[in-house]
Amino acid sequence: MRLKASFGCIRAARLAAGVALALLVGGCFSTTYQHGYQFEDALLDQVPVGASQDQVLLVLGTPSTVATVSGEVFYYISQKSQKTAFLRPEIVDQRVLAVYFDEERRVNRIANYGMRDGKVFDFISRTTPTGGEDLNMIRQLFKGLTLNPFRH
Repeated sequence: MRLKASFGCIRAARLAAGVALALLVGGCFSTTYQHGYQFEDALLDQVPVGASQDQVLLVLGTPSTVATVSGEVFYYISQKSQKTAFLRPEIVDQRVLAVYFDEERRVNRIANYGMRDGKVFDFISRTTPTGGEDLNMIRQLFKGLTLNPFRH
């Protein structure tokens, strides 16, 4: 009887070691996915305040969406997610690059919005925007991001 119990313990220990090894090795493999618009910071230097809307389209390309809240705004939306082994993918970064135009269709401001501490944050001006129609639009864009193919 003792012999059977010993083999059972050994088998359980091997199984536990195998599962632990699989988790350890599986955790080493992760894949990063980029979705939506991808830009480089150097591109923003080519669309300074005062640049024409045509220049913005030439440098940054077609926007993900356009709004005419209070003047025209081009929004370039991106999302980065990471999947580790067999675990569910996790969104690690979401950004909305907003290019604001004046009445003459010239750039009057650029913002690179992301989330920091659960709040919308502009990484260019390094500020948290206050209320208004534009902030509501940005929040809606973050809530409605469907660039992640892993969402159901």
